[in-house]
Amino acid sequence: MITAVIALALFIPVIWVGGMLLEAVAAVLAVIAVYELFRMKGLTILSFEGVVSALGAVFLVLPKEHWFFFLPENTDPSMLFYVTVMILLGASVISKNTYTIDEAGFPVIVSLYAGVGFQNFVNARLSGIVVLLFALFIVWATDIGAYMVGRQYGKHKLAPHVSPNKTLEGALGGILSAVVVAIVYLLLFPGKDYFAYGTGVLLLLTPILSIVGQFGDLVESSIKRHYDVKDSGTILPGHGGILDRFDSLLFVFPIMHLLGIF
Repeated sequence: MITAVIALALFIPVIWVGGMLLEAVAAVLAVIAVYELFRMKGLTILSFEGVVSALGAVFLVLPKEHWFFFLPENTDPSMLFYVTVMILLGASVISKNTYTIDEAGFPVIVSLYAGVGFQNFVNARLSGIVVLLFALFIVWATDIGAYMVGRQYGKHKLAPHVSPNKTLEGALGGILSAVVVAIVYLLLFPGKDYFAYGTGVLLLLTPILSIVGQFGDLVESSIKRHYDVKDSGTILPGHGGILDRFDSLLFVFPIMHLLGIF
């Protein structure tokens, strides 16, 4: 509990201030996420592919206008990420195929997973703090609702091969909780004033975002089960790692962007 309070006390001012501070923090979180994934696989981030993967994630997270302004005006900053892909693939030539495309695949997907997720965290804040908080409240409400309903009424396992404690009843409770919180939130901050859509459309999209968030949680659980680890990391004592805290959001923010919410 103390860890959670301290983490929130540090996190809330960052999202309130936004700007380059939030972008820098998001880049650091992405690097930590890369570190945690490499650690789970038994690799070190202080390696050729670890450093390149971390750089790839950072290139995806940081906006061009604040951090890569030296690039030509019409250059897409995602090309910086692709350079890291080229470097990883090029290692097969330099190493005479002792480092192959199979080995290169892991750092690429890791940097995409962390980088695109936190990139859209930054983009949501650029659209306004109301948009960012909408996503956070939906995910938090889903987590709390799923836990409380699942603990009280859960009987049917949702995905026992991945996360034995999660139930179908809990998942439905999480969706319902997210919708209730979204209704209250959108009464305070009407969709037409703060979002690309009206309140009605946002309420229809809320169950989708709740489901996506829960799926993101299951994906991270699947990764941990594959590598036979309990938590992604130990940076938050009693709460696991950064991926344990952001697994749902790394799926929700990109889907929000895909759906045009920001």
